[in-house]
Amino acid sequence: DVQLVESGGGSVQPVGSLTLSCVASGFVFTIHSMSLVRQAPGKGLEWLSTIYSGGRSRTEYADSVKRRFTISRDNARSTLYLQMDSLKPEDTAVYYCARGWGPATATSTSARGQGTQVTVSS
Repeated sequence: DVQLVESGGGSVQPVGSLTLSCVASGFVFTIHSMSLVRQAPGKGLEWLSTIYSGGRSRTEYADSVKRRFTISRDNARSTLYLQMDSLKPEDTAVYYCARGWGPATATSTSARGQGTQVTVSS
């Protein structure tokens, strides 16, 4: 079975940083593109970023997090990372990793973790 387990969430003050991790199992991590999505209170899933499979690990970001968040992967550890800098209160949400690429797939796939809460407030 596909399993994705996120960790690293927590409470942080504005302009602070957090790093999320997502450990994958049950599938060949190396050959799959992976994404991060989030759900803020009362809102739908929002695609944030995708990192593609393959040697170059090309990345894409939503405008809302571009130049503040960095997605990366360690294929040897089947782990996805999201470095979040310059956090804002509007980044408060539950963050999920998802198997797949792009907004349409990442927000509809059932291959998604249980999520980790990120709260940004002073």
